[in-house]
Amino acid sequence: MPEELSALVTETVGDAAAEWDVSGEIPVEVLRGLGAKGVLCAEAAPEFGGLGLSGLDNAALTAHTGTLCSSLRSVMTSQGMAAHTIRRFGDKAQRARYIGRLTGGDLAAVAFSEPGAGSDLAAMATEIRREGDEIVVNGTKTWITVAHYADWIVVFGRYRDGGAVAVVPSSAPGVRVTRVAEPLGCRAAGHATVVLDDVRLSAEHLLAVAGQPIVMLTTIALTYGRLSVAWGCVGILRACLAAVARHAVQREQFGKPLIQHQLVARHLAELYAAERTATLTCEQASRSWDSGSPDQVTQSVLAKHVAAGNAARGAAAAVQVLASAGASGGHVVERAFRDAKLMEIIEGSNEVCQLILADHAAAAAG
Repeated sequence: MPEELSALVTETVGDAAAEWDVSGEIPVEVLRGLGAKGVLCAEAAPEFGGLGLSGLDNAALTAHTGTLCSSLRSVMTSQGMAAHTIRRFGDKAQRARYIGRLTGGDLAAVAFSEPGAGSDLAAMATEIRREGDEIVVNGTKTWITVAHYADWIVVFGRYRDGGAVAVVPSSAPGVRVTRVAEPLGCRAAGHATVVLDDVRLSAEHLLAVAGQPIVMLTTIALTYGRLSVAWGCVGILRACLAAVARHAVQREQFGKPLIQHQLVARHLAELYAAERTATLTCEQASRSWDSGSPDQVTQSVLAKHVAAGNAARGAAAAVQVLASAGASGGHVVERAFRDAKLMEIIEGSNEVCQLILADHAAAAAG
């Protein structure tokens, strides 16, 4: 990861992460500024105004951002997934038009889940239909990250006998965005419900893959999202590890530093092991991504499952060690505890990841 990008994110976040978490808002000018500098979708190609980072370099940037602020990392995941979706599914003109907007300061959400289709995305009911030179979009999407800030909403829906993806301006007539009130984690990531009521757009907003199987479309997009979330969880683990190590060395109880109490030392050792395990699993997945390996889908699921589970357990241990200090609102460990739990749900819950991995293991066994 170029050091200047790491420094830019560090400088931008500063000591504001706790304030953003409490207020539930990242100033939109901050997000647009980072977007215009290419940070939010750093893998986008230079021809579209992006930085053209490799998957591994972008992963390092994502983990660094996750160490500082999971809400900002969530925005990065959404923006990157939107750019990836358009790159994979759009034609040449659409890639130039829309990715160029995302590297120029516009913000984007990706809309999968619905009231009746969370883990089971094949059950989504949102409809995209073609009427001459126009498309019409109808449906309701729930818990859509960044929707509160978004200029564009990349909507997945049913199209004839398959699926389709439409790039919908949030300002279009018929689009209503309502924030999720006081979410458990990533409180400043702009989670919202999006209602699409007879949204009528020119057909250029329909990406070129219309009619392909909906599960294939969602899987390709989610592979990026799962890997990005996994690296964000590595960031959570690193933040918790640093906080616990500092506290265990500095805090004294019963006449000696906490680190000299074996049960506290065990927590620190397990946090270290959790961070190392998550990092190595994510590195393997990112190498699969960069090489275009057909195994990248399974590797991204594995990385997300391992990293999210480790982050949730690691954050809980960090709160235990820091005790009241780690239970104060806005503290890095308190935020990590809430943010990590949400990571076990989004982009495929723990249980869904386990089912996918079990199917892969069974197939590999012949």
